[in-house]
Amino acid sequence: MPDARPVEVVAAAITDPGGRILLTRRTEGRDLAGLWEFPGGKREPGEPPEQALARELREELGIEADIGAELIVVPHAYPHKRLRLDVRHVTAWRGTPQGHEGQALAWVPRHRLPSYAMPAADRPVVAALLRPDRYLVTPEPAEGGDDAWLERLRQALANGVRQLHLRLHGLEQGRRERLVAAALDLCRPAGAQALVGADLALARATGAGLHLRAAQLAELPGRPLPAAQPVAASCHGAEELRHAERLGCDFAVLGSVAATPSHPDGPTLGWEGFAALREAVSLPLYAIGGLAPDDLPEARRHGAQGIAAIRSLWPPAPTR
Repeated sequence: MPDARPVEVVAAAITDPGGRILLTRRTEGRDLAGLWEFPGGKREPGEPPEQALARELREELGIEADIGAELIVVPHAYPHKRLRLDVRHVTAWRGTPQGHEGQALAWVPRHRLPSYAMPAADRPVVAALLRPDRYLVTPEPAEGGDDAWLERLRQALANGVRQLHLRLHGLEQGRRERLVAAALDLCRPAGAQALVGADLALARATGAGLHLRAAQLAELPGRPLPAAQPVAASCHGAEELRHAERLGCDFAVLGSVAATPSHPDGPTLGWEGFAALREAVSLPLYAIGGLAPDDLPEARRHGAQGIAAIRSLWPPAPTR
């Protein structure tokens, strides 16, 4: 990994009224020529990011853009350089976008973005546009408390959770199978994606996704499920992240970012440590460890897809 200070780059997720996203193609003679990217360019020293992006879009596309909210900031290390890609939403502009530097343009429906070949730093941006920003890790139900657990899962789905890790490996096999089946029945009509924790056979039998423990990840030579079933992994360092990417995992969970009530004295990465590991891979990453929805803006500023959590995403037990 290069030791040089990262190049500051700004880019835009320009969205038209139909929800399509504008991509531009890198021209011949440039680094990573032929790949599609979110339009933008380098930020000059001391130049505010909003001003830099407005300038780049004027020069590159001939538009006067209203720069919107932050989407994600992606730190990434290529073999020859490091960069920090600051991406903003743009939904309003004046003028007609044209390739003023000879670059091809494409208005792409969101669901087709993953089919475009992109530089590694742009791939987490696609995930930020398409995937949920919260990943619920379910606690195990108390003995005999399956109905109460399912009711709280139903409430989590009503609260907007759309991706979850069914972490039930401490239960007896038959009980785990019944709970996973019932959970999937709740998730399907809500449009939520459920991943079974650690149990490959159960994921295959039910059609659910699979969330791998770090120890399982290290033992696998290839992706354990077809592309239609999502695969995720828990990671704690750069080599685990790289192996998850080599396996074709759809995303990884990285932490612990902060101390948690269950591990108050355990090692933590902090946000700077998280961002340093983020540089090593392009797969989407959820930050975990003492985090809540209020931490989402900070997570996105350090390259996270979002947060993963138990306590802050699991609804409280109803009061009597």
